[in-house]
Amino acid sequence: MFETLINLDFEPFAISFKLAFITTIILFTFALPLAWWLSQTLSRTKPFFEAITALPIVLPPSVLGFYILVSLSSSSPLGAFLEDNFGISLVFNFSGLVVASCFYSLPFMVQPLQSGFESLNKSMLEASYISGKNSFTTLFKVALPNTRASLLTAIVVTFAHTVGEFGVVLMVGGNIPSETKVASVAIYEAVEIMDYTQAHLYSAIMLIMSFSVLLSVYIFNSKSKKVGIV
Repeated sequence: MFETLINLDFEPFAISFKLAFITTIILFTFALPLAWWLSQTLSRTKPFFEAITALPIVLPPSVLGFYILVSLSSSSPLGAFLEDNFGISLVFNFSGLVVASCFYSLPFMVQPLQSGFESLNKSMLEASYISGKNSFTTLFKVALPNTRASLLTAIVVTFAHTVGEFGVVLMVGGNIPSETKVASVAIYEAVEIMDYTQAHLYSAIMLIMSFSVLLSVYIFNSKSKKVGIV
């Protein structure tokens, strides 16, 4: 077992972490204004956008991966446009994994942020608007500093969730070494060839990492509640 651990290929973890890091940055950029709008809007379309955002939680990963694969393939209008005009292909490569991961992990970034914004004291936001601050300034100078726990939860859970993806990344990226072979796919491959020792080691690393991440978030949130941070 020890010898197997020394010779274990850690490249799938490097690809997983790289994918999770890029996905988290992209999602934070786009999910922040979306979560802020969802928390503040009184529009009747809010439930529709909330349902669209939360869809990856209940939709089977293989279904989501299939539609992303179809949408990005060269036979689709979007895929053909990207390939003909920019020479970009988004299937069975790392770039495609990033696109797929952004769709799959979207609710894990949006929902904690939205929940944090909605729990803010309304009088605090109203005071900001009354003093002449616009929505952008209120978000960054008032809302975010007072929702640090929710912000950390969104970032950490999104990162960890992306690292553990399987169905979507396998459907869109396949199993290409040094390109799309992430940790979860490596576990599947090890089981498929009946290399249970390697599968155990990969799975144990994932289990320890996932538990450590969640434990850190819960500890931070517990301390934040004691000092009054949302």
